[in-house]
Amino acid sequence: MTNLKNEIKKINKLSELNELVSFINSYKTMLGKTTLKVGSKVWVVQKTKKTEGVVVKMNIKKAIVEMDLGMPYNVPFAMLELR
Repeated sequence: MTNLKNEIKKINKLSELNELVSFINSYKTMLGKTTLKVGSKVWVVQKTKKTEGVVVKMNIKKAIVEMDLGMPYNVPFAMLELR
């Protein structure tokens, strides 16, 4: 991981960095789609907290996750981690 961070620091054009960010976000979504399924117990990761939930439906770009008291929320795959 340290090598990867050092290589990223060598990027000196904002356009290249934006392209890398776009790629990473797309990869996070793809990884979420392939590792999650209906019934998966997940963490919904926000900036300051993690909330437990269960995937109840998989859509194209988001999953419907039941959290606190059974409330369903549309959550992007990039914000989900398996518990």
